[in-house]
Amino acid sequence: MNEKELKKLLISGETETLEFKENFDKETMEAGLPEPKFEEYQGFRVIFRKDAYTEEYLRDLGLNERQIKAVHYVKEKGKITNKEYRELVNTTQKTASRDLVDLVSKKIFNQVGTTGKGTFYILKETKET
Repeated sequence: MNEKELKKLLISGETETLEFKENFDKETMEAGLPEPKFEEYQGFRVIFRKDAYTEEYLRDLGLNERQIKAVHYVKEKGKITNKEYRELVNTTQKTASRDLVDLVSKKIFNQVGTTGKGTFYILKETKET
């Protein structure tokens, strides 16, 4: 969907907000863009983020402080291991594993490798990363 088509949909009112949101989410995902935020505001508005992993977005996903710190680390370094995570946030192996699995299930990280040594985590690819 290009900008002209988007404007036409918004102006025409031919589509319901929910249908529009579903189509728009699909289009932005296919383009590798961060998911926009839809809010009701004098009708509705769409908020676009430059960075897929803003502090606000990460908090909205329910990430804890350790996980947010890890996301910032991976944005800077490119990857993180379980050992690096434990050292970064000063936690146990069990907590680190649980936090990292949660980041993968929330589609923030991709796991590279199965388990054990050599396994590391990277950010899910977006246009910005």
